[in-house]
Amino acid sequence: MTTAAERPAVGAPLVERVLAHYRERTLAELLRHIPEQSPPYLYDLAADYPTRPCKGLRAALCLVTCAAFGGAPDRALNPAVTVELFHNAFLVHDDIQDGSELRRGTPTLPARYGVEVALNVGNAINLLGLRRVMANRRALGGELAWRLFEETELMCRQSLEGQAMEIAWIRDNVCDLTSADYYRMCLKKTSWYTFLYPCRSGLLVAEGAGTDATRLDRFGWYLGAAFQIQDDVLNLVGAAEEYGKEIAGDLWEGKRTLMLIQLLERATPAERARVVRHLSLTRAQRGPGAAEDVAWLLDRMTAYDCVAHAQEAAAGLVAAAEREIEGVLAGVPEPAADGDGDGDGAEAEQARAFLRALPDFVVARGR
Repeated sequence: MTTAAERPAVGAPLVERVLAHYRERTLAELLRHIPEQSPPYLYDLAADYPTRPCKGLRAALCLVTCAAFGGAPDRALNPAVTVELFHNAFLVHDDIQDGSELRRGTPTLPARYGVEVALNVGNAINLLGLRRVMANRRALGGELAWRLFEETELMCRQSLEGQAMEIAWIRDNVCDLTSADYYRMCLKKTSWYTFLYPCRSGLLVAEGAGTDATRLDRFGWYLGAAFQIQDDVLNLVGAAEEYGKEIAGDLWEGKRTLMLIQLLERATPAERARVVRHLSLTRAQRGPGAAEDVAWLLDRMTAYDCVAHAQEAAAGLVAAAEREIEGVLAGVPEPAADGDGDGDGAEAEQARAFLRALPDFVVARGR
């Protein structure tokens, strides 16, 4: 079977171009709303992660979805900034919880300034996101603003529950997980805030508070799971300069990835006991022999085709996402060449091309 990682990228130049365009627009708006007056080590650091090199996928997806369904992306700019702020706050808190040293190729906030500063900055970024949610009432009207608030609360709840699942697995050294458990965690931790929330927000701005915002949920769920699997794969076999985070960091941290779950299922009893023993210790407890254990884990994952299995799973999810978006877009009238209503026809056409090309792009990272 040809894996997603072996197929040529489809539509990558278009996706890259649209991402860069919408990232520039979103970042300019985001920076405009960061307070200029700040106590030391607070708002002056809130722009640190957003301004580091990144694709700005989540904010762009909000704007693209709005355009694809006939809305004017400018009306969705504030919700897109909201998405980006909550995303970066999550990153700061993730780096604290994981003890990560690198983020986008640069030392993390906790590594550079300490946990106390990073925690407060993460909370401040969440506060800025909340202020953007409040600003929707003035820009979009009360009914639509309330729907967007409900979506934000739902996204935060799902994401926190997904993070709690992953933390509990590590803390309690849970080693009897199945692929279904992993996918359930992906839905909550990754799919909701990376794909479902941006799509739902963009769709609501395009079509109004009364629309069915769940129409893209399956698309977002499939993409989120594929995205997380590819991120896990890159953590093991990606190039450090492209990945921007610590290679094999997931093995050091004991994260339960699809590859690790497969290894626990396929290993011999003696090998499984060694894996469980490695996972039972924190990074600080493992000592100087940990590097050898991590190298051994990588070797065993290769021997049991765990990475190839994960790549095949991602390819299947990508195919499902492609079918899903085609089905959804088939029921939407084609945009007029000169545009109608609030949206622009050319931008809507480009946005739909972006949505069609995005699934393959998600797993093209690191090819």
